[in-house]
Amino acid sequence: MLKIPVALVLLLVSGLGLMSFLSIEKKPVTVFLIGDSTISIKETRAYPETGWGMPFVHFFDSTVTVHNYAKNGRSTRTFLEENRWQPVLTNLKAGDYVFIQFGHNDEVPTKKSYTTEADYKANLVRFISDTRKKKGNPVLITPAARRKFDASGKVEETHAVYSALVRTVAQQQKVPLIDLDKKSQALLQQYGPEFSKKLFVHLQPEEHPNYPQGKQDDTHFNELGAREMAQLVLAEIKYLKLELAQRIVQPALKKD
Repeated sequence: MLKIPVALVLLLVSGLGLMSFLSIEKKPVTVFLIGDSTISIKETRAYPETGWGMPFVHFFDSTVTVHNYAKNGRSTRTFLEENRWQPVLTNLKAGDYVFIQFGHNDEVPTKKSYTTEADYKANLVRFISDTRKKKGNPVLITPAARRKFDASGKVEETHAVYSALVRTVAQQQKVPLIDLDKKSQALLQQYGPEFSKKLFVHLQPEEHPNYPQGKQDDTHFNELGAREMAQLVLAEIKYLKLELAQRIVQPALKKD
C-alpha cells in the first residue's frame, strides 16, 4: 500500500482550501444611505452644493451598489412620517448595509422637522431594529460638523447634544459608529477658520450662475468638502474593519 507523507497531505489539503477560498466570489451588497442634505444627491440648480453621498459611490468595486435615499431638510421623524424608510426596507437584503446619519434637522426647535431627544433616540433604534430584522448591517453616523470657530480660531461643537445621543444609541445597541462629527471637527481645525471655507458653499456675487447674489453657507459642502467627508467615512469603515472595507477600490500599483 502506497504511503503518502503526512506533510504532503497537509500541503495538498491547504492548497485545495486556498483554491476554494480564491474561487469564492464576493456576494454583491447594497449600501443604503439615509439622512439629510449633508448626504443627499443635489439637483443641478443647487451646485456646487454636494452631499457626501455623491462622491461616496465611486470608492467601491463593482460588487457594491450605493442607493442614496437621503433628502434635504429631513429629520428622523419626517423621514419616517413621509414613508421614506419603507422603500429602503422593501429593497434591503441580508448582508446589505444601512448608513444612518441624521441630526441637523432633528435638533433645531424652530424647524418643522424638530424631533425631541427621546424620539430621536427611539427613531434611531427603530432604523437599527428594522434593519436587523432583515439581516442587514446598520451603521450609525453622527452629523457632520458645521463650520464654526471661536474668536481664538478653535472649532466649536455644533451638534453636542444630538451627536452624544447617537453615540449612546450605538453603545446600547452595539452598532458600529462612525463619529463624523468629531472627525470633521478635526478636519476643519486642520484647515483653519479661513481656509475651511473652501469646503463649503462660500461664493462671492456673480461667482457662480446658480447664486448670482453669492452665498455664505457653513453647513453644506461643495465638491471638495463632500469628497473630504466621504473619505473620512471610508477611513472609519476601514478602522472598524467592516466587511465592506474589503470592497473599497485599491489604488493601482505603479509598474517599474
